[in-house]
Parts: sequence; structure tokens; C-alpha cells
Amino acid sequence: MGTGKRAQAADRKPGGGHVLAADLAAGTGRRGRPRGTSARELELISLRLFTRDGFEDTTVERIATAAGVSKRTFFRYFDSKADVLWHAFDGEVRSLRAAFAAIPPDVPLLEAIRRAVVGVNRYRAEDVPELRTRMSLISSVPALQASAAQHYDAWERAVSEFAAARLGEPADALYPLAIGRATLAVCRAAYDRWVDRADADLTRYLDQALRALAAGFSGSGK
Repeated sequence: MGTGKRAQAADRKPGGGHVLAADLAAGTGRRGRPRGTSARELELISLRLFTRDGFEDTTVERIATAAGVSKRTFFRYFDSKADVLWHAFDGEVRSLRAAFAAIPPDVPLLEAIRRAVVGVNRYRAEDVPELRTRMSLISSVPALQASAAQHYDAWERAVSEFAAARLGEPADALYPLAIGRATLAVCRAAYDRWVDRADADLTRYLDQALRALAAGFSGSGK
């Protein structure tokens, strides 16, 4: 949850392809065309350059040069350099929709949402440095701040549309909208708590937050 999401198998594999804190700080990285250039490879190189040189001063051409590929290759994966930071998040939205479609109809609504959200998020404590880097960029660069709403709206809409289908209501009816927005809010709280503590798998926090939402926050939180 948040700005970094469950990795897509073809492009990103948590635990096997992280941006290490030392790499981000030192700006290290190999030159020339990476073997098997992928969206994930370009993502890592972009994050390194954004951190070292600043988002505004890092051009698509510089990213492509560092990756040893053409600008045309870059644009096969991303529409803009800002999209690099939202690539995994947008992939989670697609995964979330697929997860909803696979849940049996007899599973209660909020339980179904909890299962789907927890199921598509598999970040661990070792993923935190990279995700903190993303959060820092998004919170400090005006152009990235302005782009955040549309990505969060897409995530929220995936939940609202699932809720609407279950309830037999339009997606913009009160209850589906409320469920989508409440789910996004508790998940962002769980994500922020996890990034702050960096002590466990993100799913622990998401599971706790979503169970509390389903129970109407009747229990005590920690």
C-alpha cells in the first residue's frame, strides 16, 4: 500500500531486486545496457538518479543513457519519468481487481476486501529503504504531489466498484464510495505505520487495520 506496491513478477521482485540504501546514497550502478532491460531495471536506475541528481534535473534521456537504452525503449515502459514512481502502485490496482474477481461470492464483503488487499501486498521490512525513497520524492516534488490523487483514486475506485457489484448499487452510490474511501484511508494508515516501524511484513499492519474497519473499530489498537 502507499506509493510502492506489491511487485509485478515480470518487472519487480521484492527481496531480489531492491534499491539498496548504499546504492541510492552513493549513486553507484553499472554502465552500459543492462542485461535483460526491463521496467524494473529502468525503475531502479531512475530512483538512483532522482535521489542523486534531483527529480527535476533528471531527464528521460539521462535515464535511458544510464540504462544503455534509447529514449524510445524507455517510453515503451513508461509514459513519463513521473510514471516510474507509480509503476508498481498501478500494477497493484490491476492485481487488486484480479483478486476481487477470484473471491467466491459467499465471502462477506469486508472480509473479501481484506483478503484481496492483504493478498496483493507482500512487502517486507527489507523493502522499507526503497519505499521511503519513493515517499520522500513524492512528498517533496510538486509535480509528483500533483499526480498522486489520480493514482489513489484508481485504487479506491477498484474497491468501490467491487463493493458496488456486491451490493447491487451504482459505483458512485453512498455505500460503495464510503467503503472505497474508508478502505484506502485505513490502508494508508497501516502503510505509514509500517514504514515508520520497519519491523515486520506490511501484511501484518494491513490485516490489523482492515479487521478493525470490519469490526467498526470496536477493539483497541496498538
